[in-house]
Amino acid sequence: MKKWITNNKIIIAGTILGAFAGYFYYRLIGCSGGNCLISSKPVNSTVYFATMGAILFSLFKKKTSSERNDKR
Repeated sequence: MKKWITNNKIIIAGTILGAFAGYFYYRLIGCSGGNCLISSKPVNSTVYFATMGAILFSLFKKKTSSERNDKR
């Protein structure tokens, strides 16, 4: 477990930052009418932005030597 956390620090950081951004997006901009799927509830907005943060930050993850040599 410790090795997994060490190898994926950047993705975990992106998830946490995305979750905060999603919650603040809901609080500051959010949809007042309830018609918006993402910003109508705080959980939807938080989960969506956390996922987007993880995907965005995973682009910056460095590959290990075994991942670079694997040509599958």
